[in-house]
Amino acid sequence: MIHYKTREQVDLIKESAQILGKAHGEVAKHVKPGVKTIVLDKIAEEFIRDHGGVPSFKNFNGFPASLCISLNENVVHGFPSEYELKEGDIISVDCGVYFKGFHSDSAYTYPVGKVDEKTISLLKVTKESLYKGIEKAVCGNRIGDIANAIQKHVEPFGYGIVRELVGHGIGEELHESPEVPNYGKPGRGPKLNDGLVIAIEPMINLGSKSVVQEDDGWTIRTADRKPSAHYEHTVAIFKEGTEVLTTHEYIEENFKF
Repeated sequence: MIHYKTREQVDLIKESAQILGKAHGEVAKHVKPGVKTIVLDKIAEEFIRDHGGVPSFKNFNGFPASLCISLNENVVHGFPSEYELKEGDIISVDCGVYFKGFHSDSAYTYPVGKVDEKTISLLKVTKESLYKGIEKAVCGNRIGDIANAIQKHVEPFGYGIVRELVGHGIGEELHESPEVPNYGKPGRGPKLNDGLVIAIEPMINLGSKSVVQEDDGWTIRTADRKPSAHYEHTVAIFKEGTEVLTTHEYIEENFKF
């Protein structure tokens, strides 16, 4: 069942999203060689709690951390650890905030130091595909229009689009209906109606689309161990227009590539 939101509820999600965006910005300051990923998790959790929020991911179905930190060939759901970032890594930082009864969710993939050109291209195209999807997130369209816009942008580069993992509705629950895949046919799937709030999140691989789950029961990585990129925004769809509720502004103030 899809839960449509009122303007007042979307305003609360936007408040959550502002805390989230600023937490991402604090993390961005520390994405550099030599920093342990567990330190990034601590920075995010402290910022979120200091601003009255709760990390959405921590203890969600048993997940142990505030950030999903996925390195290199890991697609999503990686754990923060004692691993020290090194030159040439890429790191996906996915975070959610629960505030005043509502969740927000966003992700960003960073290059660490100097990264090879093929991987930088993957990051740029994946980020572009997020906005291609958002362009189609308008009242009267369907989920398939978003999915197809992402697919059409990505596939000419020869990248693999992860099938098993999708975006989602979001609100009082972290994961709500509908699912938002990153591939599909235009004009298919649930209609985008007034008050729909969804997280759009392309997960794109440099090589094959195939993925496997690691023995920890959470981390998803590429089957061919080639790099994967992940970007995400929470958006609200209204008859008068679509609003991106989350922001990468604070990340990009502190981190450029």
